Amino acid sequence: MAFSTMIRRGISNNSHTLRSSWYLANNTILNSNVVNDNKNKKIVENGVGVGVGGYRCYSEARPVGGVGLPQYMRGAVYWEPNKPLTIEDFHMPRPKAGELLIKTKACGVCHSDLHVMKGEIPFVSPCVVGHEITGEVVEHGSLTDSKIIERLPIGSHVVGAFIMPCGNCSYCSKGHDDLCEPFFAYNRAKGTLYDGETRLFLRNGGKPVFMYSMGGLAEYCVVPAHALTILPDSLPYTESAILGCAVFTAYGAMAHAAEVRPGDSVAVIGVGGVGSSCLQIARAFGASAIIAVDVQDDKLQKAKTFGATHTINAIQEDAVEKIREITGGAGVDVAVEALGKPQTFFQCFHSVRDGGKAVMIGLTPAGAVGELDINRLVRRKIQVIGSYGGRARQDLPKLVRLAETGIFNLSNAVTRKYKFEEAGQAFDDLNQGKIVSRAVIEIR
Repeated sequence: MAFSTMIRRGISNNSHTLRSSWYLANNTILNSNVVNDNKNKKIVENGVGVGVGGYRCYSEARPVGGVGLPQYMRGAVYWEPNKPLTIEDFHMPRPKAGELLIKTKACGVCHSDLHVMKGEIPFVSPCVVGHEITGEVVEHGSLTDSKIIERLPIGSHVVGAFIMPCGNCSYCSKGHDDLCEPFFAYNRAKGTLYDGETRLFLRNGGKPVFMYSMGGLAEYCVVPAHALTILPDSLPYTESAILGCAVFTAYGAMAHAAEVRPGDSVAVIGVGGVGSSCLQIARAFGASAIIAVDVQDDKLQKAKTFGATHTINAIQEDAVEKIREITGGAGVDVAVEALGKPQTFFQCFHSVRDGGKAVMIGLTPAGAVGELDINRLVRRKIQVIGSYGGRARQDLPKLVRLAETGIFNLSNAVTRKYKFEEAGQAFDDLNQGKIVSRAVIEIR
């Protein structure tokens, strides 16, 4: 299977940009405040007209874009399972209230995107993948709260979390950003932001394209403000991109699900980008024994630099037996499954001591089922906990500080860098297991 990028650009005869102008199939738009009598079209600026099929389409009637912004941009599009990404030209996306337009500088290469691209996790298409980004604020949506504008002014360097909290739902109001209802109901279920609409439209024809999180594998992306935090000048764009997913996911698992305490013993099963971040977070939290489990020796060797005190090659040894041997027969206080396979789910459950926590963070192909011993679960008070990620508003600033102080080593965690035009190759390499820890695509 190949995901090598094909360059294909839509060609348009239109020589100007659009300013959030849309048209209906009958060339009429509701709530218009500008009328172009020459073309018999009513045009809405930042309006609410609905395009063909319930989605908005760009009108060719009026130039637009923020001051100094280009008319168009490029983005990497996933069309259907096991087909190559293509780089397409888009109209410049426009943020709405509470949203920011980011000039993307870097985007991480994550297995979640790969699951979508292989058809293992259902998601609407076509879509722009990429959900682990850094960049620069270039525009605020109209009517955005002044406090957001003050916190994230134009020109700010930022990092974005892949779970993009709305800030208003019942979960967000309790501080549980990781369970944000609109994020799952709209973005993960429909590929849109929280008004039910995408911000991405192809330059050639205006076809809507959906967004996996913010659709970060593009030159610009629209991000809800609550998913962003300031990135200090001391931290580089490229390496810092992984804070938004790999590190963010690991922190959520260690801080909120496992609640790792100093002296705890921890096993991490699967030490790719997220798993290796779990090792660093466990070390930062003061874990005593930190056991890395994988099937690739190069990853296990690298794991030692992230804080692993012991390594286990699960092909050469029984992982559960070896973990129990290392812990004097008891098992670990916390085991984390970071791969997403029924076999590793089983290993994780059986690796913990009585009263221990088995934390599952690896995504699987849709429909996968994990088995466990119900009697052991009940009698030995084993806790099985799912964890999808951290809480953007409270956790992302903490992760930035961990990286800024060097407690979390970003440069050691990023082992491969790709150019934007090499995005397909990056996912090819990830699919073939050629990437140790994390890779990042640079978008300059």
